[in-house]
Amino acid sequence: MKRTRLFNHIHIDGYSATPKYLQLTNSIKDAIIAGKIKKDDLLPSINELSCILEISRDTAEKGYKHLKSLGIVNSVPGKGYYISNVDFRQRLRIFLLFNKLSSHKKIVYDAFVAALGEHVAIDFYIYNNDFALFKKLLDNKKEDYSHYVIIPHFIEGGEESYRLINEIPKDKLILLDKLLPGVEGEYAAVYENFEKDIYNALEQARDQLSKYHTLKIIFPDKSYFPNEIIKGFNRFCQQYAFSHKIVNDISTEPIQEGEVFINLMEADLVTLIERIISLKLKVGKQVGVISYNETPLKKVILNGITTISTDFSKMGELAAQLILSNSHAHAEVPFHLTLRPSL
Repeated sequence: MKRTRLFNHIHIDGYSATPKYLQLTNSIKDAIIAGKIKKDDLLPSINELSCILEISRDTAEKGYKHLKSLGIVNSVPGKGYYISNVDFRQRLRIFLLFNKLSSHKKIVYDAFVAALGEHVAIDFYIYNNDFALFKKLLDNKKEDYSHYVIIPHFIEGGEESYRLINEIPKDKLILLDKLLPGVEGEYAAVYENFEKDIYNALEQARDQLSKYHTLKIIFPDKSYFPNEIIKGFNRFCQQYAFSHKIVNDISTEPIQEGEVFINLMEADLVTLIERIISLKLKVGKQVGVISYNETPLKKVILNGITTISTDFSKMGELAAQLILSNSHAHAEVPFHLTLRPSL
């Protein structure tokens, strides 16, 4: 095959969060599986790839080296790269749609990819909690994927998201992080039980919470977090007679001794700590702090921030297991309280 014709089968999607070198290798593997590229076919040079696909030489070279590590491509000095093996295992092709990419979502992604193994192609997209972009990405998908893995969190406008998701064949669907009312049929899911999780976590921390009189949860108006968190928070406070409040803006909320603040957004944690320090209050003594979502940094901030968090690594692993076992089960992810000096 002429090398120029190979570019008909190599595609780089600027909207995709999948690294470009993996898009390059996935395109070549797809073309081999489809019979468009044959054994011993010579591949375009790194310079040609860089020029025509508008990618860096490093990206092109990294793509070829990845194919070489999989035993699909080899190279001859002075001649370039060629297809050395077309008998690799048929793999899955997955459409992965995340609401955002944060430190904890990266943990989910890394665990998911690692558990699936090498011979899987993943097209990874992020819609930034924007329903319009979510709809556009689903409407514009061009491939016939084996699975669709979707995290359905929206700041606004997501009331009709279940209709779009219901158009996906249920045997190919995995909902991740959240169950969505209105989604019908037998589909797979790996989810958090938001109401139960926060209630149980606070209940486990009752001894530490007993030295405070008021619990405040920072829940911004423009938030993608589910209202079930508020339900679980209110239920705990009512059950154990804590004064409590929903705080929409931590930058203006009074902070007083005897209060515990639960934050969900990473930016709010920074603002909260800065304000506590400026008021010369002692974290863990006069004011308590609990933060959603465990990250390595929270182990060291102010000698340690207490966290309540799902097991993000387990979430990625369970989603991969459902795909590999072709299961339509619903799996609830473990949720943990990690006590540290901030409480």
